[in-house]
Amino acid sequence: MTDDRSVRDGGTLTVALNSDPDKLDPTLAQTLVGRTVFAGMCEKLYDIDEDGTFVPQLAASLPTTSADGRTVTVRLRPGLKFSDGTRLDAPAAVTSLLRHRDLPGSARSTELAPVTEAKATGPLTVRLTLDHPYVPLTGVLADRAGMVMSPAALKKYGKNFTNHPSCVGPFRFVERTGGDRIVLKKDPNYYDAGKVHLDGVVYKPIPDGNVRLANLRSGDLQVGDQMAPVDVQSALTEPKLQLFNSPSLGYQGIGLNVGNVKGLGQKPGKIGTPVGRDVRVREAFELAIDRDLLNKVVFQGMYEPACGPISPQSAIAPGVAPEDCPRRDVDRAKELLKEAGVKTPVKIELKTSTTPEQGRVGQVLQAMVKEAGFELSLRPTEYATMLAETDAGDYDVFTSGWSGRLDPDGNVSNFLKTAGAMNAYGLGDPEIDKLIAEGRSVADPARRTEIYDELTRRVQDAHALIYLYRQKNYVVAGKDVAGIHVYGDGLVRVKNAGYTR
Repeated sequence: MTDDRSVRDGGTLTVALNSDPDKLDPTLAQTLVGRTVFAGMCEKLYDIDEDGTFVPQLAASLPTTSADGRTVTVRLRPGLKFSDGTRLDAPAAVTSLLRHRDLPGSARSTELAPVTEAKATGPLTVRLTLDHPYVPLTGVLADRAGMVMSPAALKKYGKNFTNHPSCVGPFRFVERTGGDRIVLKKDPNYYDAGKVHLDGVVYKPIPDGNVRLANLRSGDLQVGDQMAPVDVQSALTEPKLQLFNSPSLGYQGIGLNVGNVKGLGQKPGKIGTPVGRDVRVREAFELAIDRDLLNKVVFQGMYEPACGPISPQSAIAPGVAPEDCPRRDVDRAKELLKEAGVKTPVKIELKTSTTPEQGRVGQVLQAMVKEAGFELSLRPTEYATMLAETDAGDYDVFTSGWSGRLDPDGNVSNFLKTAGAMNAYGLGDPEIDKLIAEGRSVADPARRTEIYDELTRRVQDAHALIYLYRQKNYVVAGKDVAGIHVYGDGLVRVKNAGYTR
């Protein structure tokens, strides 16, 4: 959804996020709230538009691919400058691409693994050599793997780049106070600075939706991101507020530790918990959950039940429709626990973020699974801490979500591939790995749909990542704010934002 009313120049926009972003380093970052901040200061080689179509951003045109699919050429816009004043050219783009692929701990490594060589073949031309045809590459470069960072800043700050990020964007980074605010100011070096109306943007983490809404009403905030349905309903009655929304390409669910014993990027090991060692226990846990009731109780029916990684909104390989998701079956869940020979109640700890909404999700799940023979304890955990702990394998079950990508590979490979860069579950299945590889290599849409349908079934059978619902992207703003763009990827784009009076 977009709002293109005319706006005046000047002013600062304060945007409330539902949690504190993780590292402001495109190579290492994992969170949606972090992507929202990056949308203000770190542009990508490509982006998506309102229709879900890939469009050039830092690149001058869409990439060209050789007949064998193994050589991709990217041409850059001329005259680009980073926020530190240095120039963005082909060698700079190559530096970032190789860093995304090779830096230890990179969350982009799986996405760029097919790239065997990145080379500047001219001042503004980058040639990528692939080990196999890689259909999702444009989608990858339309996300954090396509963000280009200043080589001068990378050299100067090294591992501390997260505290001094420098990219190309409408705004430049000024300062961050952990847990309180991230401050950006208009960047005079930006190639499209004439279309930037605001003097600056401030991002504030406010986990409690009620507090976000109260601050929107008072005018202390101008934009509230990822607003919960209950708060959206309240906002609709406010004459001084407006609602932006779009369908989501992502999912929300729960991740179960089935093999994460040594942390991300490591081969799966054996987990001694009932959930980790026996798929029947995991299946019983899922059968105890009523997705429709969860949506009604927690989200007032304003989200959609989900049971797979790919949204039905995906035009490339539509996923499972809500009505086709498995139904709750407590009797079968009890039978499976009996077959597994586990002592009941099966004790499990669920880590959730500290937002009230996630707390309610945990409470509803707690009540549901109790009827089947589970004793679910809840551990609310600050979001960045929860990410660190689950990445390390320090958990039984946690609330796991993803904002979604246009190409289906972006919703599966990082999470489901053995030792994938964001596979916190320790899932390792050679058949899933083969399907991921084939889905990346095949261009035919019908065949890709078949591949991702089969992959979804195998993931469902593993019960390591239980998909529960798909959010809608709800953003509430003051009526005097215009120029905000909210698309299916869930990002609040503020490049053209400003005040109408």
